[in-house]
Amino acid sequence: MNKWKIALTVLSLGVLLIVAGCAQQNQMSGEQAVVSQAVTVMHPTQGNSVQGVVTFTKVDNGIRIVADISGLTPGKHGFHIHQYGDCRAADGTSAGGHFNPHNVPHAGPNDTPRHVGDLGNLEADQNGNAHYDRVDQVVAFSGENDIIGRGVIIHAGEDDLTSQPTGAAGPRVACGVIGVANPDYGM
Repeated sequence: MNKWKIALTVLSLGVLLIVAGCAQQNQMSGEQAVVSQAVTVMHPTQGNSVQGVVTFTKVDNGIRIVADISGLTPGKHGFHIHQYGDCRAADGTSAGGHFNPHNVPHAGPNDTPRHVGDLGNLEADQNGNAHYDRVDQVVAFSGENDIIGRGVIIHAGEDDLTSQPTGAAGPRVACGVIGVANPDYGM
């Protein structure tokens, strides 16, 4: 009789583990399917003071990108999504090149074709503050154009929107990683 109880207990535990594993898998895939907002906290690269926050919010006609950045020199600064969400290098180069899954030429944010990561320029005022707000129809939270886990880079200079492969925007002055936003945080 004890052998049957032990066998039944082992069998019950096995079924519970299978059910828990399936529930966890469904929860993980469900979380991925319902991403509605992502966030990037921008950190200065070595020797710079650029910082701020970029949000990516799913809207009916694309992804709304809003950036509020400080510590820039007045003028235009290249603003891109890069291949890797890796800001370990002091100069931001560990983020790799522009996110370009379709292997097309660099261009402006309203051009076709363009890198998925081509967001154009931020324009800083005389106090070094920049605000960016536009809806993008190329970036996505899933599929080939999925930006979750990628990097955001702000450059020292203006992206000319034509020079290959990256717009000749110069050194990287800030780097951040795109993560899934906490929906309860109240952005």
